[in-house]
Amino acid sequence: MWKTGASISEIGRTVGSPPGSIFSILLPYGGIYQPPQRRRSGTLTLHEREEISRGLAAGESLRSIGRRLGRSASTISREIAKNRGAARYRGVDADDRAWRRAKRPKKCKLAKNPVLRRYVAARLREDWSPEQIAGTLKKRYPAGSRMLVSHETIYQSLYVQSRGVLAKELQKHLRSGRPIRRSIHNTVTGQWRSQIKDAVSISERPAEAEDRAIPGHWEGDLLLGRGVSQIATVVERATRFTVLVHVDGRDMASVTAGLSREMNLLPEQLRRSLTWDRGMELADHKTVTSSTGLDVYFADPRSPWQRGTNENTNRLLRQYFPKGVSMKDLTQDDLNKVAARLNSRPRKTLSFDTPADRLEALLR
Repeated sequence: MWKTGASISEIGRTVGSPPGSIFSILLPYGGIYQPPQRRRSGTLTLHEREEISRGLAAGESLRSIGRRLGRSASTISREIAKNRGAARYRGVDADDRAWRRAKRPKKCKLAKNPVLRRYVAARLREDWSPEQIAGTLKKRYPAGSRMLVSHETIYQSLYVQSRGVLAKELQKHLRSGRPIRRSIHNTVTGQWRSQIKDAVSISERPAEAEDRAIPGHWEGDLLLGRGVSQIATVVERATRFTVLVHVDGRDMASVTAGLSREMNLLPEQLRRSLTWDRGMELADHKTVTSSTGLDVYFADPRSPWQRGTNENTNRLLRQYFPKGVSMKDLTQDDLNKVAARLNSRPRKTLSFDTPADRLEALLR
């Protein structure tokens, strides 16, 4: 899929894995497609090696085994000698050894030519692109010269670090800044890239939510832990009352289900609006609205200050959920206990009332 131009997010949605897992698979080869290993025609197959193993176990001669397989006795003899001898020969083991022996990675041109390698590295440090380097060399040196190299070889030597040719730090001199090589077929045309259908901008949120005079307007986001672990945090703007939501994943279905479950436990008059960031986890915002009555609004991209109440609360929550610590073993009961502690702490912005006191007064 990567070779054909699919994005990491598209691949993740197709195979049901987070984008980070897809990236970790692509990274060792720098995003450069590695064709599958193929067996050269005429070589012994796994089936033939199994037949050799059975023949040896039955005490057959090498000529007899060869006639049955249509192979010469010398071929059978060499095969057995290369794979631990007649007494220890096993078909599967011999086939695995054959695949490993077939891996003979040829050194690339930059690995074999230190003068060319140093020239390429020097030009990269001067912020030349691989295409500029290859083009300049082609102009200076005649065809057939050892000082010619293609731009693709330079890219592969940069991104496939296992080649051990060009230092990884040289990647930062590339204008694209990409950590892996992008397929030539990769374009954003037609891709689903954070497109939240029918998203309502925060600019259309009612004025009553801005002045915090009427309760029931909430701000929310995901608080992330180590690995693929997270919780949803929702904060009421007038009282700073916090609700923590256990979610199974960062996907749209998990977040939608978790928010609908917990927000429906609140009185109806406290369910007026919810402001979220542009994360795709709330792309199914219409389901949240229909199940809870909350009108959902979205902050502008890269504008966390538009959800300042939630951002400040998330900083307070890091006392209980430090960065780099997994949240996958937390239950909803655990989250309710933390929320209760936070809601019972006096807040300076509330004249040292607690969020729980303010909410109770409003409900009365």
